[in-house]
Amino acid sequence: MRFVDPLKALADAERKPYWLDSPAKPEPLPRLLKDTTADLAVVGGGFSGLWAALMAKERDPSLDVVLLEGRRIGWAASGRNGGFAMATLTHGIANGLERWPEEISTLERLGAENLDEIGETVARYDIDCGYERTGELNVATEPWQLDEMNESVRIAHELGIRFDVLDADQTRAEVNSPTYIGGFWERDGCAMVDPARLAWGLRQACLSVGVRIYERTPVRNIKDTHAAMELLTPHGTVRAARVALGTGVFQPLLRRLKHFLVPVYDYALMTEPLSAEQLASVGWHNRQGVGDSANQFHYYRLTADNRILWGGYDAVYYNGGKIKPEYEQRDETFVKLAGHFATTFPQLSGLRFTHRWGGVIDTCSRFSAFYGQSHGGRLAYAAGYTGMGVGATRFGANVMLDLLAGERTERTELRMVKEKPLPFPPEPVRSAGIQMTRWSIAQADLHQGRRNLWLRTLDRMGLGFDS
Repeated sequence: MRFVDPLKALADAERKPYWLDSPAKPEPLPRLLKDTTADLAVVGGGFSGLWAALMAKERDPSLDVVLLEGRRIGWAASGRNGGFAMATLTHGIANGLERWPEEISTLERLGAENLDEIGETVARYDIDCGYERTGELNVATEPWQLDEMNESVRIAHELGIRFDVLDADQTRAEVNSPTYIGGFWERDGCAMVDPARLAWGLRQACLSVGVRIYERTPVRNIKDTHAAMELLTPHGTVRAARVALGTGVFQPLLRRLKHFLVPVYDYALMTEPLSAEQLASVGWHNRQGVGDSANQFHYYRLTADNRILWGGYDAVYYNGGKIKPEYEQRDETFVKLAGHFATTFPQLSGLRFTHRWGGVIDTCSRFSAFYGQSHGGRLAYAAGYTGMGVGATRFGANVMLDLLAGERTERTELRMVKEKPLPFPPEPVRSAGIQMTRWSIAQADLHQGRRNLWLRTLDRMGLGFDS
């Protein structure tokens, strides 16, 4: 009997992120309960902050580094994503080529080096995060998607990047779905990780080199006293010479960031482990991450125990830009995702989901991170990864450290680093524009990818939004 009832498949799914629901989750570290000083204070215990703290100590072991996390290490986007550590720093070659054509070769090289260095760090600190350098399989499910794929492959080949083009049979030989009509395998540009274990492993690496970490210590305000930067928390103040800000889309401690960031919610499901027979019916011998090529796209991958994570498609902006815990659950999206899963893998009839969850993404208008400084160069920030931060946050942390050191490096001289994205308009225009864009993207998928006047206008302005 074919699996056709999404509600039945979701009936036992717990409403929590799968990655964070793990016996490997470490006990919380102490809160900050007194005043202290530091050479560098890092705000935010996600990937941005963890990489910044660790690499600051690696650059200069004598530095006194403090990391402050308002809740638990990795609890937000860093522990809720699909675990695709991508080499791209620009949300894909096409986006980078459109915005920084003269830098694209350099950006692709730096992204590849960054991903290599993530693997080296995982090995050096013996981080058990299921790191697999499998690459990503990009699949087409509609003929119009093949045309766009062919253009991406052509550009990649010109840049010396290995994209293996696959016809329908070859694509299905990698991952067996009747929906696939072709694809390409980006063999070197992606590693799969357990993101929560990566965050927890980076936490332990930070502790091992002497970073002081305080969890459940939200920073309420940052004051510049000229003598030092003061970070005010509920029970103590940190006085630091420099500050690295890695708080993503949450209430910005730097007011200017609110003009460039919007919170977009992404949702995912996790299946129960596949039996040997079920896994054989799908193939997936090379364990790549998979993404389809619609504007509203799905991303999916295998876990270490052969579950399938299935996410994406809906990218939901709640009018007014609010961030609320209740937005992490959206049954309308979960039912939709379960139905799409059944269409993609009909041979997995009867497979059930064990977890369903959502998380908020720091989205900016150029899709890729932006960087900057304030307070006379004593504070640096990186934000706006737009769903591609598992790998790129390490690069962003290096940019922050370069900026704080006042160093001119290959990274800081990039136009991508020096420029800011276009700001979003104020509310209520912001909400109206984003919802119009979401509707237009869905319509494009229904009409062979044809972009309407609204989307073409946004393209010309350098503004964007995708799932």
